[in-house]
Amino acid sequence: MRTLHRKLMRDLVPIAGQVAAIAVVLGAGVMVLILSVTTLDALALSKARFYESHHFAQVFADLKRAPEGLARSLQEIPGVNQVETRVIAPMRLEVPGFPEPVRGQILSLPDGRQPRLNQLYLREGGLPDPERTDQVVISAPFAEAHGLRVGAPLTAIIDGRLERLTVIGVALSPEFVYQVGPADLLPDYQRYAVLWMNRRALGHAMDMDGAFNSLLVSLQAGADQDQVIEALDRYLARYGGVGAIGREDQLSHRFLSDELDQLRVMATVLPAIFLAVAAFLLNLLMGRIIQNQRQSIAILKAFGYTGWDLAVHYGLLTALIVVVGAALGVGFGAWAAEGLAVIYTEYFRFPALSLRLQPAVVVLAVLVAAGAAALGTGRAVFGAVRLPPAQAMRPPAPERFRPSWLEGSALWPRLGQPTRIILRNLLRHRFKALLSMIGIGLSGGLLLLGSYQFNAVDHLLDIQYRLVMKMDTHLVFTEATSERALAELRGLPGVAYVEGYRRVPVRLINGPRHYRTGIEGLEPEPQLRGLLDADRRPIRLPPEGLFLTDYLAGYLDLEVGDRVQVEIMEGHRRILEVDLAGTVDEPIGVSAYMERRALNRLMGEGPAISGAWLLTDAAERDRLFERLWEVPRVAGIGVIADAERQFRDYMDDTVLVMMGILLVMAGSITFAVVYNNARMTFSERVRELATLRVLGMTQTEVGWVLIGEIALLTMLAIPLGWLVGTGFAVLLNEAMTMDMFRVPFIITTWTYAFSAAGVLLASLLSLLLIARRLRDLDMILALKTIE
Repeated sequence: MRTLHRKLMRDLVPIAGQVAAIAVVLGAGVMVLILSVTTLDALALSKARFYESHHFAQVFADLKRAPEGLARSLQEIPGVNQVETRVIAPMRLEVPGFPEPVRGQILSLPDGRQPRLNQLYLREGGLPDPERTDQVVISAPFAEAHGLRVGAPLTAIIDGRLERLTVIGVALSPEFVYQVGPADLLPDYQRYAVLWMNRRALGHAMDMDGAFNSLLVSLQAGADQDQVIEALDRYLARYGGVGAIGREDQLSHRFLSDELDQLRVMATVLPAIFLAVAAFLLNLLMGRIIQNQRQSIAILKAFGYTGWDLAVHYGLLTALIVVVGAALGVGFGAWAAEGLAVIYTEYFRFPALSLRLQPAVVVLAVLVAAGAAALGTGRAVFGAVRLPPAQAMRPPAPERFRPSWLEGSALWPRLGQPTRIILRNLLRHRFKALLSMIGIGLSGGLLLLGSYQFNAVDHLLDIQYRLVMKMDTHLVFTEATSERALAELRGLPGVAYVEGYRRVPVRLINGPRHYRTGIEGLEPEPQLRGLLDADRRPIRLPPEGLFLTDYLAGYLDLEVGDRVQVEIMEGHRRILEVDLAGTVDEPIGVSAYMERRALNRLMGEGPAISGAWLLTDAAERDRLFERLWEVPRVAGIGVIADAERQFRDYMDDTVLVMMGILLVMAGSITFAVVYNNARMTFSERVRELATLRVLGMTQTEVGWVLIGEIALLTMLAIPLGWLVGTGFAVLLNEAMTMDMFRVPFIITTWTYAFSAAGVLLASLLSLLLIARRLRDLDMILALKTIE
């Protein structure tokens, strides 16, 4: 076997570039797997540890007001373990040195101590003194955004009352791992705050002495959550309950779960694509190596080497590629995972991110890579083992050719001799040419996959913030109020246009399927909140009927004209049936829409609104915010430009960072694939090229025979790469669709041009390297050997 090992080392020298190219492709698949699985494991493990150590509740319920004594009855519900009552209030904050409005919510703590559920992780300071009414704990992300420390003063408006507060602690909570407002999609730590205050102080500010408006519940092992929620709803209905929810519907947990689901998709789909390409390329490489070494195989068998010995010999070559590729993939994957984890900590706040490269993940990545390599090389190696020595020592039987249709055409005589050689070789070796095209096409497809989401994300944001969200300021009221408030808003400084809306929390039901969301009541032809159909045309809301986003309609298995059960979760809870009048094409969020007065009738109320959208003069915005600060019913003020910036930052930091990594890998793979194909073509035809030089062709003509063939294959492979890449993009787009946003499937001509340019650039670099080898070709040595 030592002889075979020496042969292996000698064989590696001429094909070192090809081996390195395949190792890069294999390493890319391993890197994506390590990156995705390690990041997924870090988030999932950090979540599990934080939830368990700080007793994250399993059921949540909000209501208008209930007496504290009701908690004893709720504790007796079968399956309930612990019940924690509390007070929650929306608020507005004034932060020293920050001129823009800050909104948020303040939650009660048991006086001077930790709650039993949803305990705080204190980063700095402590809990409020039980005798103090002005001390608060603030969330760590908000504190970092404003540079606030223990002792910092704050001014808040809580339920229309001005309160002077002092920061006593900085904390994280399992309830706000992803800290967003009730109607937001992304964290804005500068403009949205979470505070905690002693129960007695907040209860007094909210006129909730001896009462509560929020409930946390933990469950006994094996308890039926749905039955507990049903029982809670029965108890709380008379107290203005808006419907208990399980942990899976809690806002922070839901965003975190969606991100984990997205990482699971990436850990499955992307490595599969890269490793499938690597398996195909390994099959090409090993098949050609064995074909070129037919006589060597026969001689080895004649000297007594068994089929098993040869299988091990070629298996070691494959194993070397796997080891090199896996080492590259694990190293770069761990490095990239560490960088991506730092990005995720900006959005998901844990006491510590448990990032670890598990040995099991490394073993899994190596086994997956080895499996892909075995699939790619198994057939070629098996063919070499079965080859009888006598048959292998004979030269391959001459192929039977017949003139092609092109050779009989009028074009053929007009072609030069080198061009005829190129076309004749390709037409007579169709299968080999097809495999080369597929290899190059797959690499171009990966390049398209890595680049298409950049344009798609820009398109998504343009739709959302140019066609849908056309306002510049968003106001949320403390409670539903009369539409007469719109007239007051029109008189404020800098307000050019005002549009009110009504939002009602509901559960939409269709058979076994249901979804919690909100119905937004809008004007029949809203000017500041665009509703678009699939062709991006504005929609007019009819006097009756419900519109859903197309994603939500598909999830509920509804079509236009169907009846939808609407469970009202506000006020007098009841279930109504409404016709589905149409669908809305929106890339962000999952909502339902009605004409505002129709929603008011559905609720059995007058012309009420929940908030308003404003179009304002930027020069007057500071004065406007000063006036709005004095309006007690305004619970929150949102600036749309800030929301857009936050969303763009999120997409840049997560989706586009990952796509950027894939784009770099795709570019490397494209060069590796094209160079690998060019090297194999050169090694197979070196004897033929030397013969043409001896027969009198110039070096330029001989070079055109080789370079022209590679260039023609590359040009033919580009459309194939577009087709393959489009398929990859469709697969990834469907797999990554989620509630938070749906990236529209948009592939522009720029994306196709970028893919083609990448393939052409890789081909040019490869041809330059091959041209140097062709220039230095030793004709005498080439004519002495078949290889």
